[in-house]
Amino acid sequence: METKSVPRLSGVTVFFHVFLPFALGHYLSSLLRNVNAVLAPHLVGELALTSGQLGLLTSAFFFTFALAQLPIGIALDRYGPRRVQFALLLLAATGVMLFGSGHTFTQLVVARAIIGGGLGGCFMSAVKAMSMWVAPARLPSVQGYLIAAGGLGAASATMPVRRILEHTDWHTLFNMLGMLTACTAVLIWLVTPRARGTGGPPPSVRSVLDVFRAPAFRQTISLVLVPHAVFFGIQGLWIGRWLSDVAHFPDSAVAYLLYMGMASVIFGAIAVGMITEWAGRRSIATLDVAAIGVALFVLVQVVMVCSWRPSLQLLSVLFVLVGTVTGIEYAVIAQNLPRELMGRAATCLNLLIFIGAFFVQAGFGQIVGVWQPDFAGHYPAVAYQVGFGVLALVQMPGLLKYGLRRRPVKCGIAVLTLKEEYEIGPLRSPR
Repeated sequence: METKSVPRLSGVTVFFHVFLPFALGHYLSSLLRNVNAVLAPHLVGELALTSGQLGLLTSAFFFTFALAQLPIGIALDRYGPRRVQFALLLLAATGVMLFGSGHTFTQLVVARAIIGGGLGGCFMSAVKAMSMWVAPARLPSVQGYLIAAGGLGAASATMPVRRILEHTDWHTLFNMLGMLTACTAVLIWLVTPRARGTGGPPPSVRSVLDVFRAPAFRQTISLVLVPHAVFFGIQGLWIGRWLSDVAHFPDSAVAYLLYMGMASVIFGAIAVGMITEWAGRRSIATLDVAAIGVALFVLVQVVMVCSWRPSLQLLSVLFVLVGTVTGIEYAVIAQNLPRELMGRAATCLNLLIFIGAFFVQAGFGQIVGVWQPDFAGHYPAVAYQVGFGVLALVQMPGLLKYGLRRRPVKCGIAVLTLKEEYEIGPLRSPR
């Protein structure tokens, strides 16, 4: 049984015994979530998949990932991130090995679903662990570094994976990744401090409602949830297919651009953390920073609808770079909810995000599939224009609602200030 007290740890100890092990888990989660973007030509060629089947196969990860969120959140708050992450990574390792040995569409869908369930706690376990040992004011930057580790994993799923596939097949690649995932589970078990997330009563399913009742949680998901689902759903598969079908880039160029985009997540996540802390010192709310980032993200998608050929390379990178801002919602939740709710809050957030990502990734494939591919298997540009147009439209209500919610506040402050000036004169500092 892990002790209920949280020991005092130095910054160096937290970095090596908490941050690095959990960051490695998040690295592998991002790698395995995005690897199908480069693996897609191999899967389509070997299994003769349609665009709908490819979308379903890849999005199976998101479906089980989402289903696992609430049980994982309760387990994190009850048993602590060390024990939960150890068990989940062993499950993920099993799924990765099964994927490596799969040879049919059904086998791969089942294996990818197991992978999604096993990796369902990587980011939330890290967030929970960070909230236990890191001061709230430092959480945005620390979580930025954590997201950067995920960006490194996503980048590793592009050019490095393509280089490996030049020397071996994807079955061997997944067997190697399965062993690495199992080793990460053992590492977390051995080096992470033994401490429970909460000393209160064991959380229940009913206690999850406490998260949804929190105004900060509802306001955050109203603005950032749909853009975050779009970011995950498109980044992990359809950006690569868009570059291949619309720009007609060869696989090597697509892999390179995917690598540049995923690598930009590292710099984007760190920059978002730094900007958020800078804004906080100037009394600018983290949610306001998120609103600006979401607006820019939607603007990038609107430009993608135009499919202006000279900008396709830049847009593929900008989509991922700017989309990184959607990860800021974890910092908003961590700053505004009690620590004993963080496990459930993070997993509730992930539940909604990955359900959304499942529908985005599978639905985008269905939209593109309305059109017939050419003799080379490429879908027309108009199919992607319609797909990105639909995505931009579904994100607009959140921005509009945020703007309407902010406007009355500003107007109310202005009216109150004028009233005070008129009735009692300007406030003066005492002498």
